[in-house]
This record gives sequence, C-alpha cells and structure tokens, in this order.
Amino acid sequence: MPETKPYDSDFMLGEPALVCRWRLAGATLPLENRHLRALSRRHLGDAPLDDKLVAWAKQHIEWTLASGAAEHPDGVLMLMVDERGRAAMTVGPYEPLTDRRLPALLARADLAEREADQTDVAPETIWSVVDGGLVWGLGEGCVPSGTASLVEDLARTLGISVERRSGLLDEVRSGGLAFDEAFVVSDEHGVVLPEGLACPLGERFLEGYGTLLRKARRLGQGS
Repeated sequence: MPETKPYDSDFMLGEPALVCRWRLAGATLPLENRHLRALSRRHLGDAPLDDKLVAWAKQHIEWTLASGAAEHPDGVLMLMVDERGRAAMTVGPYEPLTDRRLPALLARADLAEREADQTDVAPETIWSVVDGGLVWGLGEGCVPSGTASLVEDLARTLGISVERRSGLLDEVRSGGLAFDEAFVVSDEHGVVLPEGLACPLGERFLEGYGTLLRKARRLGQGS
C-alpha cells in the first residue's frame, strides 16, 4: 500500500475507495472512539489502513469540527480515502432517510455488506428480535461499526442476548426467519426502525441512542 499522505494541502483526492459518514450532535462526535476503533480495523485493497492515516483522522476530527461544524452542528462528519491512501475530511448537513420501509432498509444493509466485503466493516447492519433475543447480521470474527458496537453493549447492559449470524439479511428478506422485529443500525442514521412495523425492543435502543445525542448536544452547547 502506498504511503499515506493525508497531510498535504495541495493534493487532489482521487476516486474515494472508502467513505465513512459519522453522525454529529452539538458540533461533537459522540461515538468518536468507537468510530476510530472501527476505522483502524478497516482495509483498503488487500492491506489494513495505514496507522498514520488513523492517527491523522483522530487529530483532524477536532480541526474539522472547529471549522465546519458551526454551520452543521448536528450534521455528518465525512472521511474520504482514495485508493492511494490519501484522505480528506469535511462536515455536511444530515439528511434523514426518506424511505424507512423494511425493503428499503434491507437494501441499504445489502449495500453495506458489499462494502464490508471490500473494507471489512459494514457501516449499516440488520438486526432482528427472535424469541426475545437479538440476532445481528454480522459474522463471527467480523468487525462491528462504531454505532453497532454501541447497540451491542446496550443489549448486554439490558441483559439481552446477541447472536451474530452472517446470513441474517437473506433470511429476513426471504421470509425464512420468523422474527418479531427487524431494524437497521447505521453510523450515519443511528437506530432506524422500519416504518409501519412495531418494534418495542428497537424503541429501547433508539431511545438509548437518542439519549446519547441529547447529552452530546448539551455538552456541546456548554463548551
């Protein structure tokens, strides 16, 4: 892998090979440590991301928020890395999903799984509730995204079992799994419940995620 050179102000970023979209709240990145942990496990081509790039991203988050989050305090932090390992970071507005029907959410999870085939981390994953426990569309040994790791930890705090299953998406899509609830967890959109379907357990995770964002906004306003 070529040496990472994200520091140069005069380079032209090539076609992005990796794009991370992380939700902001109150001009802060509430899940910064989790996102950076997942970033450090991502791959670009056949090699893991350069440690220098991960260190640069950690340092650059503060600078980017200071210069760009004033206009979009509850926006999205975007990290783009091209095939040569060069990076750029910016802040843009958050745009809510316009289609939250279950088929649309499954299509998003499908795209994220394909991204994970290239980078080892899926930014969005499907979750289902089966017999009171959670089944997570992630294979054993796979790396969770930042927000997915939060939901996994919340489930453990609530005493809810979590089973990883790599074929969950196909099971839900084909109707081969009798599930009580299904929802998507996204680095950009948080916990996304499907429109028109009751998800009482999913609501608990949505509330936990919302509480985190509200706390971050309060802290951001107080800084």
